[in-house]
Amino acid sequence: GRHQSDRNINSRPCEILCGKSFQRQKWRDICVGDIVRLRKDSFVPADMLLLCSSEPSSLCYVETADIDGETNLKFRQALLVTHQELGSEESMAAFDGGVTCEEPNSRMHSFTGTLEWRGETHSLDSERILLRGCRIRNTDLCHGLVIYAGFDSKIMRNCGKIKRKKTKLDRMMDRLVVVIFLLLLVTSLCLAVASGFWARRFQEKHSYLAAVYRNTSPAQQAFFNFWGFTILLSVIIPMSMYITLEFIYLVNSFFINWDLGMYYAVKDIPAKARSTSLNDQLGQIEYIFSDKTGTLTQNIMSFKKCCVNGTIYALLCHVPCAPSAPSPCPCLSQGSAWDHHGEQKVDVMLLEAAQRDSDPVLREFLRLLALCHTVMVEERGDQLVYQAASPDEEALVLAARSLGYVFLARTQDTITIRELGRTRTYQVLAMLDFNSDRKRMSVLVRDPQGSIRLYTKGADTVILQRLRRRGPSEAFTERALDLFAEETLRTLCLASKEVSEAEYQEWGRRHHEASVLLQDRAQELDRLYEEMEQNLQLLGATAIEDKLQDGVPETIQLLKLGNIKVWVLTGDKQETATNIGYACKLLTDDTEILEEKEISSAPTPPSSPSEILQAYWASNNNLSGSGGAPGSSPPSQQCPEASCHRKRAIIVSGDFLDKILHTGEVLKEKKGWLWRWLPRGSTVGSQEQGSLVEKAFVDLATSCQAVICCRVTPKQKALIVQLVKKHKQAVTLAIGDGANDVNMIKTADIGVGISGLEGLQAVQCSDYALAQFSHLQRLLLVHGRWAYLRICKFLRFFFYKTFAGLMAQVWFAFHSGFTAQPLFEGWFLALYNIFYTSYPVLSVGLLEQDVSAKKSLEFPELYVTGQQDQLFNYRIFGVTLLHGVGTSLTSFYIARWAFEDHVGSKAVGDYESFSVTVAVSALLSVLVEIILDTKFWTVLSFLMVTASLLFFCLFSFLTQSADAFRIAPAIFCFPDASRNALTDPYVLLVVLLSLVVNTIPSLTVHAFRATTGKTTIQQKIHLKAKKEPEPSVELKAHVPRGSFCRRSSYAFSHQEGYAGLITRGDSLRARAT
Repeated sequence: GRHQSDRNINSRPCEILCGKSFQRQKWRDICVGDIVRLRKDSFVPADMLLLCSSEPSSLCYVETADIDGETNLKFRQALLVTHQELGSEESMAAFDGGVTCEEPNSRMHSFTGTLEWRGETHSLDSERILLRGCRIRNTDLCHGLVIYAGFDSKIMRNCGKIKRKKTKLDRMMDRLVVVIFLLLLVTSLCLAVASGFWARRFQEKHSYLAAVYRNTSPAQQAFFNFWGFTILLSVIIPMSMYITLEFIYLVNSFFINWDLGMYYAVKDIPAKARSTSLNDQLGQIEYIFSDKTGTLTQNIMSFKKCCVNGTIYALLCHVPCAPSAPSPCPCLSQGSAWDHHGEQKVDVMLLEAAQRDSDPVLREFLRLLALCHTVMVEERGDQLVYQAASPDEEALVLAARSLGYVFLARTQDTITIRELGRTRTYQVLAMLDFNSDRKRMSVLVRDPQGSIRLYTKGADTVILQRLRRRGPSEAFTERALDLFAEETLRTLCLASKEVSEAEYQEWGRRHHEASVLLQDRAQELDRLYEEMEQNLQLLGATAIEDKLQDGVPETIQLLKLGNIKVWVLTGDKQETATNIGYACKLLTDDTEILEEKEISSAPTPPSSPSEILQAYWASNNNLSGSGGAPGSSPPSQQCPEASCHRKRAIIVSGDFLDKILHTGEVLKEKKGWLWRWLPRGSTVGSQEQGSLVEKAFVDLATSCQAVICCRVTPKQKALIVQLVKKHKQAVTLAIGDGANDVNMIKTADIGVGISGLEGLQAVQCSDYALAQFSHLQRLLLVHGRWAYLRICKFLRFFFYKTFAGLMAQVWFAFHSGFTAQPLFEGWFLALYNIFYTSYPVLSVGLLEQDVSAKKSLEFPELYVTGQQDQLFNYRIFGVTLLHGVGTSLTSFYIARWAFEDHVGSKAVGDYESFSVTVAVSALLSVLVEIILDTKFWTVLSFLMVTASLLFFCLFSFLTQSADAFRIAPAIFCFPDASRNALTDPYVLLVVLLSLVVNTIPSLTVHAFRATTGKTTIQQKIHLKAKKEPEPSVELKAHVPRGSFCRRSSYAFSHQEGYAGLITRGDSLRARAT
């Protein structure tokens, strides 16, 4: 899959300047120094210096979904000199500038370099660079000079190398093969030593052996026999097992690809197993690390509800309440929706109120939605297409349009909108830009009548404290915000104020002076913004829904029942992540939330990780009654189950993670439980103490039912996964849809990519590709559990049949003078693992099921088997080895004892017949054992067992025929052996006796397991049926009173700088109004 993806990417077309014209070539032909032409909606093939574009001032708008997972637009701008001078193909062909830049590196957001051209030196930074993987948007043409290409590009440097992932069973198999090889050497050595002693003892007593040992001493004979036994017993080394395993992995991967239950018909995307050697590990996952945006959610923002002037508007539900009412009406479960990805749905009462135009507050509310934003508009025929830097802003502008306030066009100093059919152009006096500290943006406009007004939108925490007054309407809006937060909606507060001409002139003068400062410009502008954004009048609040993907809550519930812990790692802010946690049922009403500020015993935010872990451990000690005296054992050792009886979740930020994992903080503080627990001997250095700090944090997090990490970087996502793997030795799975999830996907044992809106980078680096998060339940609980079951049974049967059939060679050595004489015919040894026993074992590895797919999803508790390595481990391998050895012993010695007294003119007592008897006994015992342990029978399973017997009969007839013996007696040295032996009733009775003796223990064990197993399952089903029926998982989640946080839509907002860009007139061409 990865090779095919590489070929597809390298074969993408591009236009490269050759001579004086551009020629169509492929990405693989691009070299450093080439000038490349890019068109709208094309991907950037290399890291390039933007030379010019078709936009004003050579602006270029790019989408960086494949780099940072963000779907909002970003801008890049060429140098003024290249914009002015490189306007034609002839001038580009004559371009002879030189770029001096830093060495290739993985820093995505920084670049340092210079352009030397025509005797002048121009500085370059990241704002001039188009990175590989970006997509050109809203720009018809642009040209770039290639600086880094191929593996030197930043995105390739940042991705790193893909390491081959190995499953737990793979690693165990590697060790077991070494054990088997050592067992082979030890057995051969012991037999060789025995052959030396035997030769010394019997060589002189038996004259017929003189010829054999005439020219060799006992030591030499032992040396030769050692290699003889090594060659003879080498068939027990499972070389063919690896080939068969690869075939089983491949077919099981096809089963995943063909599963219609994981096919997303809406976008025609099936599940795809991009790796074919990790299927069994899908049945052993203990921790899932999931991205949020685009993975748990659809990354589609919908205008859901709003509160204006004491009224909450929702679909088919109009809730008028007096401002003085103590609480809003509860009829809010039916949400309004305006989804630009689907059908327009608007509250009829809201639409009628907007069209009446009788409420001045509602009028200003809708006008603000149409004016206060950084959305760009593009005309496509008779349609207006909006391009927003934030999906929230696009949803708000589209909602305003559906209510009659249509954003039409913007220039560098005007915004044109249509208000209920009347076109009005507003002069933009200033755009007060958004940033993460301000959590708001404002626009200062002059309306056609000449009045000046400030429109502001932002987080409720910053807007409400800047209001002119707090009356009943404001109090009602706050209660509405609480209700919106309970429904996990993303909220914004909207406010405005009228500005006098004199106030504007004075403020505008100082604003212009601050905007041209060379030092402290940002601080001075922030101070002026703060001054202007005071004494606001609240207009209302909006509620936007970031829709969950279908089936996410149900899937998380099933995974939790399967003892799989889900961690959410997101770059969004805490409020957003927390409320999505409630929406998807990762957090529930009875979950105790441990936040950074709450788990510290200090009244102020924790200054060191030791304080946090001290509080956590003290809480565990109090629960267990240990008292927590200094010097006592760490709580993790005292009571590992102390916190398991309570539902807990931990919510931390990326900054907090940096602090908690910074060893220096802990060692500097020298206080708290963590410091007391750390060993202070001279042999323990800072590295070991740092490892203990990491382990303490991992113990804290893994003791919780859920973990949410917000504001984390891609590197931190990978670090969290690595820490859990390091300290818990757990099997991890990471799932994401953006390029910012690539490191996490590569670090985890299993990486799953979602084919979403954030590009294909995650899919291309993943082991499995899905279209929806909900498909994870079938991937793990059905295919993963089946694959683990099949591989484990295959391994057990393979080792069993190998030792059961071929260890008889060792027992024969005790009766052949330890001379490395083979017991079996050479053809039997060669074909035993290939034809005689491979097909039944292969059918188990391909088709075995203990329960159906439906039952696997109905009882996710069955998944625990794989997590605990119950089906194949070192103990089971030892038992299997002993079982195989026991079968070989029984088959050999029953035949030997039977042949001791079997004499007579018609009796079969020769060496060849004895060999056939032992071989048939062992073969039938192996086949019966497989038949007894196979739970799921198909026509193919029956045919494979039958084929094994038919192949044995066919090849025995061919290799033991008299004609073959006459042609090559040295090769076909068992003429008619099977026919002579198996036509003798005595031999058949011996085979039957061996079969019965070998089968009785297995039948007893299987009967016992079947009986106890059925009872256990019946008890589980009975207890589950006795419980009251649980309600189905609802998509609507309620946050416990007092524990929720309102969340601002600015969690996804655009980068700082758009406002200045727009007011410079660089955003779009001026459009006629």
